[in-house]
Amino acid sequence: MTFPDRLPPLYADLAGDARVSFEFFPPKTEKMEAQLWSAIETLAPLAPRFVSVTYGAGGSTRERTHNTVARIARETTLAAAAHLTCVAASKGEIDEIADAYWATGVRHIVALRGDPPEQGGRFEAHPDGYTGAADLVAGLVKRHPFEISVSAYPEVHPDARDAQSDLDNLKRKLDAGATRAITQFFFAPDTYFRFMDKVRGAGIDADIVPGIMPVGNFASVQRMAAMCNTDVPAWMGRLFEGLDDRPAARQLVSATIAAELCRKLYEGGVRDFHFYTLNRAEHSYAICHLLGLRPKVKANAAA
Repeated sequence: MTFPDRLPPLYADLAGDARVSFEFFPPKTEKMEAQLWSAIETLAPLAPRFVSVTYGAGGSTRERTHNTVARIARETTLAAAAHLTCVAASKGEIDEIADAYWATGVRHIVALRGDPPEQGGRFEAHPDGYTGAADLVAGLVKRHPFEISVSAYPEVHPDARDAQSDLDNLKRKLDAGATRAITQFFFAPDTYFRFMDKVRGAGIDADIVPGIMPVGNFASVQRMAAMCNTDVPAWMGRLFEGLDDRPAARQLVSATIAAELCRKLYEGGVRDFHFYTLNRAEHSYAICHLLGLRPKVKANAAA
């Protein structure tokens, strides 16, 4: 019998030089709040660059987002980033929110155009509001010296006229003062690398951090992907077939898929990763562990 050349294990002895950040959403109930804080306590020892908290369509989670971000800033040593959108708010209202964040010690904003309150609706700027994310970034920069992250769409924003106009919009956001962009989730490493070729070709040299979505519920991810123009490969659907009543097996498959994506991105030179946690820690923690990250500090979130 002949043996192929011996290859090292896929995740053996990685340098542990990956840098990570995590996204959470504001909880609606006490049970969800306990789950969120459990996730924060689990992931905090990995020393993320920052953790962000989402902002509901039309500002629907405004108060809960603010309270969650403020608590992270107050009770942990983590750098907390607050999502902020243009939807259904005047410039004055958004400026007040930004001022409130600054007063609580928050120095990082994830600035987004935002989704309309009605699913399937079209974005319409408030008559006295910011016209889009680039306008919002410019307004925030004038208000306070925030660190600002914006979004990027490797598979083109659903509302964009075409790929070039979407790329032009990304450049406007970064030129307006944004620090970095975080991508919408995707499932093929080539999707990110092809996008980066276009980004660099357009003269954009800012960090473009890949957004990673571990698939906990395949049907839910399909719905989210359809709304944000993300391709879900047919092979992924086949891998989840027959696992509806086997949650433990489904979680293993999910973690394997996301870990393989991250490993291929790492092999291609990526060192920054942003995880959409959906307020669950184990997937993201396991992938970070495979990438060579180990706890650097004791859990520093409130008990």
